[in-house]
Amino acid sequence: MSTPSAPSSPPGPAAGPSPSAPGAGSGSPGVVLAILVVSQLMFVLDTTVVNIALPDMQSDLDFSPTGLSWVINAYTLAFGGLLLLGGRAGDILGRRRVFFAGITLFTAASLLGGLAQTSEWLLVARAAQGVGCALASPTALALITTNFKEGPERTKAFGLYTAVSGAGMAFGLVVGGLLTEWASWRWVFFINVPVGVLLMLLTPKHVVESERNPGRFDLSGALTSTIGVTALVYGFIRAAEKDWSEGGTITALVVGVLVLGAFVVVESRARQPITPLRMFTDRNRAGSYAVMLFLVASMLSLWFFITQFLQEVLEFGPIKAGLAFLPLSVAILGCSGVASKAIEKVPAKALMGLGALVMLSGMLWLTQISSDTGYAGGVLGPMVLVGGGLGLVFVPVTVTALSDVRPEDSGAASGLVNVMQQVGGSLGLSILVTVFGSAAKDSAKNVPAGSTTDEAAKFVLSDAMGTTFVAGVGFTAALLVISLLVIKTRPPAAPDAGDDAHGDEVPSTADSAPTPAV
Repeated sequence: MSTPSAPSSPPGPAAGPSPSAPGAGSGSPGVVLAILVVSQLMFVLDTTVVNIALPDMQSDLDFSPTGLSWVINAYTLAFGGLLLLGGRAGDILGRRRVFFAGITLFTAASLLGGLAQTSEWLLVARAAQGVGCALASPTALALITTNFKEGPERTKAFGLYTAVSGAGMAFGLVVGGLLTEWASWRWVFFINVPVGVLLMLLTPKHVVESERNPGRFDLSGALTSTIGVTALVYGFIRAAEKDWSEGGTITALVVGVLVLGAFVVVESRARQPITPLRMFTDRNRAGSYAVMLFLVASMLSLWFFITQFLQEVLEFGPIKAGLAFLPLSVAILGCSGVASKAIEKVPAKALMGLGALVMLSGMLWLTQISSDTGYAGGVLGPMVLVGGGLGLVFVPVTVTALSDVRPEDSGAASGLVNVMQQVGGSLGLSILVTVFGSAAKDSAKNVPAGSTTDEAAKFVLSDAMGTTFVAGVGFTAALLVISLLVIKTRPPAAPDAGDDAHGDEVPSTADSAPTPAV
């Protein structure tokens, strides 16, 4: 089944790599994919590998408990707040150029982070890492469309890229535990330096540069999107740390909503908007953004709380806890591979729905967790089910989000995919932490009589987690409903359809052998 190209796509080279372009790089598919996948793995690992090392950072650099949380938050805010700007910068300045700049900044910031002598020094380095990711991550995703031909080749590249994105978070726990226990917390930053330098050397030689779209930056859109997303993410972070009714939380959320409202008005009037609102007019694409948001929110309920369960209830050490997550990574990688092959024949809607159902069964299983639950009997099974479901959903939702996007908008579309992940993660975690806090108070009242202090603590933690996973079930159910009711199965457009003559985007074929026509 053929997939119609976006009407604004010029024939020939625009649909695939352009290795003949001056200074464009060799475009060797294997090397290019390795560069983009390794860069994404480095970014994803950095969101989790640092968590294991936090206690050592606190003792070495004299972080306060509140200040320690900003080792994570400084990165998250800079990354999430600048994603839309980073994606659009690639469209205008050239994606390879912006990708290279982001890798360079991230590598330099990693070196500075590893050398940090004070808490302030480390926080600045973490914020700089976030800025580097905001530049490189959306452009890496968009570069797949520049360097891989439309069809099975591009779909397989998306499959591997999204598989790494999903499995990397769990793998980061293993890497973080090993580095912290065998070396030093500084190596969670130093390890990025040789990888980043290698990427900097290979990128100009192999990655094909995209065509630049001449024009000026939408400064008003950049400012309002950065402030709005940053305020929103900060509000969710503060809600997790404090409370939803706390003054700073409410202020941040209100500011975020108001400024993002202003952003929509600005974008509707801008000649060259940082985020063209026409990307939301396609039902499948808009639905895929919502699916991505709830997908990441669901994933965090497993990753965040099971990490605590393994260490606090089952008393696993950092390395053993990290290794316990390997089946999750294997399930994501395996099912992502299946999805990337099946998507050529199976509608994306069917794959998303099946993946959501598999995830839902795993999340429902986790609601039964208790202090008597063992790893093999009550954690491994749900972990494999959720990982398998994630793998089945990740590929089609990413492909659908980038299907039939105009070439000049692919960076902005990739930025939106990343923004949905960041907002979904922050929103999901803030809700889950709130649910957990309330449930823990109720669980403390129901501790079995005669329990020791240790047994009581384990009971409260596991019982509250069971309640918290109910909220995770809600997130998963939401992505299932959106997959089934919002994402549409459409027949392919007829070859003589008049869409191109009108200069409009063709209907998304996300559910008819979806391949992104970017």
